Amino acid sequence: MQTVNGRLFFALPKGAKTRTVDMPGSVAEELKRHIEAFPPVEVELPWGRPGEDRPRRKFPLLLTTRFGNAVAVNTWNTYTWKPALAKAGVIPPRAEGAKQWQWEAAPRDGFHVLRHTYASVMLEAGESVVTLARWLGHSSPAVTLGYYAHFMPEAGSRGRTVMDGLLGRRGRRGRRGRPGGG
Repeated sequence: MQTVNGRLFFALPKGAKTRTVDMPGSVAEELKRHIEAFPPVEVELPWGRPGEDRPRRKFPLLLTTRFGNAVAVNTWNTYTWKPALAKAGVIPPRAEGAKQWQWEAAPRDGFHVLRHTYASVMLEAGESVVTLARWLGHSSPAVTLGYYAHFMPEAGSRGRTVMDGLLGRRGRRGRRGRPGGG
């Protein structure tokens, strides 16, 4: 779902690519519980760009407003995301006397940061850059590395450990009695 000038419409994600991401069992269970408590709601919106002349398509949405409508990004930010950030102490609470929609700007803490958090957690856990690139919809692993290489502080340590093991030098003295050999 996308928004242009406050008007919602359905479209493929950035790059016009769909993505398939492996889901851990714990997430699948949580999703199942959510669907049981809040069944998906079929929503109809224009396809490709907003406009009354546009063809319309229906999709079941897992998150909707209490009225069964698609959630606009401004509604999400105002009533869900920014209050959660304020409660967690990431951004300051709404100023005294401020209107419901008036929150301090939080560009570094926008909802998109969850994508970057996901990517950095996956790389820290040792997930393949090739797999992560596919999950994120990047055109190549080089793009993924360009964005996220700095999230790989242990890069190289596994390779060094493997080579030490392969060469039988894990904590042993080399041929001439020196650590590491030679």
